[in-house]
Amino acid sequence: MRDRLVGTARTDAERAAEKALGCIDRWAGREIRYAPVAGGLQNSTWRLTVDGERRRYVLKVPGPGSEAFVDRRAANEAAVRAAGLGIGPETVFFDPATGIEVTEFLEGYRACTTGDLAGPGRAEQAVALFRTLHAAGPLGLTRTVLDRTDALREQARELGVRPPPATAAVLAGYADIRRAVLASGLDLVACHNDPTPGNLLIGDGPEPSRDLPMRLIDHEFASNNDRAGDLAELIAEMSCPEPRTLELVEAYYGSTPRPLVARVQVFRALADVRWGLWGLVNHRLGTAWDFDYHKYGVWRLMRVRLLLGDPRWPAWLAAL
Repeated sequence: MRDRLVGTARTDAERAAEKALGCIDRWAGREIRYAPVAGGLQNSTWRLTVDGERRRYVLKVPGPGSEAFVDRRAANEAAVRAAGLGIGPETVFFDPATGIEVTEFLEGYRACTTGDLAGPGRAEQAVALFRTLHAAGPLGLTRTVLDRTDALREQARELGVRPPPATAAVLAGYADIRRAVLASGLDLVACHNDPTPGNLLIGDGPEPSRDLPMRLIDHEFASNNDRAGDLAELIAEMSCPEPRTLELVEAYYGSTPRPLVARVQVFRALADVRWGLWGLVNHRLGTAWDFDYHKYGVWRLMRVRLLLGDPRWPAWLAAL
């Protein structure tokens, strides 16, 4: 699609983007062209070309209802932190009232896919990003996967969401997981909490751009969480078989002692419970975004049954 000049919007999404650009005083009176960027379920994103600027930018416009799940100030804090660590793009504008954000456009990059992460060393690069973020000190917001899951369960109750009967055992088992995790204590560090492949950028195109270091974007769910959280989420996203899981546990921790492996497996189950409930809640909210939230939510919840049915599951809980 060709870039559109500000002032020529034709759709509601384009008009929303132009309205957001009107809030950026530093570019007032300049010629700005914009084009949609693929990706993002609850926001619209646009690549910007601004007259007189040597680089391009990305505009993020939060979607209606996204404020129910996202703390925009915390997200901005994490994005600025990641940029300072050299693992994310620079934020050049942020409006805390609306959540509108502008970051640098990383030339030569594209969004990662699950297939990309299966390539040699790709997942290890993501693990290295997590290690860098986790080591940089706490964020202002502490919201663990237990906090998020509890909030989603309450929201689902208030909305009258009825999970499929086949997932009843999973939601009942969450109480046991919660007790075991809290009894073990939480190792809180700054976490991304949403390491989907699309939030990891890799080099694209001819050499040497393919060798560009991986970058981490979209920090909307960032907060202090247990150290195992990001790794477990990545493993869940990749549907890693056990040998690959052990490789990534070793890449992060340096070894694979039984208690650490057990912890990652338990947090992998928590990741699926959290995102399963998130999908069912979004389905009930009736979001206009083009995504089958119900199917996604049920799939994530059903996948937890595989872990709960593993004969080692009671031992993993006990090992925490």
